[in-house]
Amino acid sequence: MVTASQVKELREKTGAGMMDCKKVLTETNGDEEKAIELLRERGITKAAKKSDRIAAEGLVETYISEDGKVGVVVEVNAETDFVARNEEFKNFVADVAKQVASENPANVEALLEEKSIVEPDKTVKEVLTNKIATIGENMSIRRFERFETNNLLESYIHGEGKIAVLVEMENATPELAKDICLQIAAARPEYLTREDVPEARLAKEMEILKAQAMNEGKPEAIAEKIVQGRLGKFYSEICLVEQEFVKDPDIKVGKLVESKGAKIIRFARFEKGEGLEKKEENFAEEVAKQING
Repeated sequence: MVTASQVKELREKTGAGMMDCKKVLTETNGDEEKAIELLRERGITKAAKKSDRIAAEGLVETYISEDGKVGVVVEVNAETDFVARNEEFKNFVADVAKQVASENPANVEALLEEKSIVEPDKTVKEVLTNKIATIGENMSIRRFERFETNNLLESYIHGEGKIAVLVEMENATPELAKDICLQIAAARPEYLTREDVPEARLAKEMEILKAQAMNEGKPEAIAEKIVQGRLGKFYSEICLVEQEFVKDPDIKVGKLVESKGAKIIRFARFEKGEGLEKKEENFAEEVAKQING
């Protein structure tokens, strides 16, 4: 049986009407991912990105070494936005970014076992555990990206730690690199070029676009041709070089960079809590539980 909360959640994620949400959830036995696909196939909603899910709290942060050769972007999660504004928490996140830049850990697990560059008598995990005890809230180092290069590195933080961007560019000015950071923050590209899009992702998109065309009454042969035409829009949404430049929509990002004799090598974009489900609590119920023991 489909619940009202399931319908509400699907509606918030997709922007589709309540009855449409209820219908597809019923057809898919409450499977939200399949329901989203059905809505897309019927042209009722756009693709639901992972970043549209309810976010956990915490901060994303960037750090570029003094010599400009190493750049890092990290995400550290906490339970509430109140803690995310705490100076001790902010300093810890900044220290984590510097630790990654300095020690080059292979992954989060390796990072946690390293000796802290701030408190050498403790591991990063022990420092984290102490912060949890001091601040009184669960926290975790979720992910990081580290770039090491002789090219230009530029970073950008948006919304007091909501979105962090790190980009590596060749033959670029700091001004151009900063514009590309702003583009990445605003337009949410997932890949640099269409060649970077995984085959499985492309196949799924083609399947959905074909279903959309056939639901519009087009014969299968025509639908397949329509898919090829619509793929351009798909690429222009998720591939950085094919996006319209936010400051001048008449030019594509790739053409802009090329006209400056520059090249985008790679980028990383972290959005706080992206893909995580935030624990929902009813404050009145929580107070009642405490009063009643």
